[in-house]
Amino acid sequence: MKVAILDYGAGNLHSLAKALSRAGAEVSVETDGQKALSGDALILPGVGAFSLAVESLAPHIPSIREALTNGLPCLGICLGMQLLFDSSEEGEGEGIGFFSGQVRRLVGPRVPQIGWNDLEQPTGELLETSGLKTAYFANSFVCEPQDTRTIRSWATHEGDRFVASVESGNVVGVQFHPEKSSDNGIAFIDAFLRRVAA
Repeated sequence: MKVAILDYGAGNLHSLAKALSRAGAEVSVETDGQKALSGDALILPGVGAFSLAVESLAPHIPSIREALTNGLPCLGICLGMQLLFDSSEEGEGEGIGFFSGQVRRLVGPRVPQIGWNDLEQPTGELLETSGLKTAYFANSFVCEPQDTRTIRSWATHEGDRFVASVESGNVVGVQFHPEKSSDNGIAFIDAFLRRVAA
């Protein structure tokens, strides 16, 4: 299975590529959005700024949106999840817009949230089969989907309850980092790849 990580200047590519390879994928890191769409699945990595990422992605956003709408499996992680939405309070620019909604700043005296947090009300095949109930987060912003039917889990940081994961069709967005979430996080990635293979 060929999986492409789209490199738009976000960090953490090495550990993510290693986790995907460990789960059995042939991984390539692509800076060209068109090349990234030629694999069996697309990975949008995390860590970075929304405005800089969408500036880099801008020429490819219509093609990415079309590919996802047509069924290309995609996993968006942290910033990658946020890019799947329309816009962000973090900065200017339009996201991919696969999920309708905006990205807002976390509310609380200690932001960013860095560390382990519980997933509340986890639902859906990927979370249930992987047993992922506690995950590693590193984020200052969170997503607010307009369609609540896409929500697969929640989390709370200092009293601010936010969406931790979303899913629609073959597209999954997670605010946490499964590649840093121990064995259950790797099991989550493995479950995503098994779905792609099926």
